[in-house]
Amino acid sequence: MGPERDLAATRFARGVRCFVVRIDDAIAGYGWLSVGPEWIGETQLEIRPGRGEGYLWNCFTVPEFRRRGVFRSLLLGISDHARRLGLQRLWIGSVAVPAEKAVGPAGFKPVFRSTILSVAGLHVAMVRGSGDRSLAADARVVLGAGAGVRAWRSHPRRH
Repeated sequence: MGPERDLAATRFARGVRCFVVRIDDAIAGYGWLSVGPEWIGETQLEIRPGRGEGYLWNCFTVPEFRRRGVFRSLLLGISDHARRLGLQRLWIGSVAVPAEKAVGPAGFKPVFRSTILSVAGLHVAMVRGSGDRSLAADARVVLGAGAGVRAWRSHPRRH
């Protein structure tokens, strides 16, 4: 988990689940599933999944295993486990273009598209809706924000 390895114990303590994809004896990738509030570092927003919802986050594929379906396997495995837990909806954010190709086929629908810049201690986001108004309304509730342009002082957090 690289520089975030020291955060694993606190994540487990608050009930966050970690999932891994293994190839042979190596960890090829991992991701986290939360059913409670979580900070989204890229957007600097807190997501608060509703009842029966979860948030899939901090997914990572180890560089030597990239472009081998690890991320897609991770998404499908976590989604299957979440269904067995009784979760009806999972939220996920994606910032890596190659990885986004796996998100749709794994059953996720885009809600917002965003461009985010951090400059001189300011965070600026331009967020556009993707078309599904009902889903966008639900997303506004769990994120506390929706489409539009926003700027604020940057306040990164480790979680």
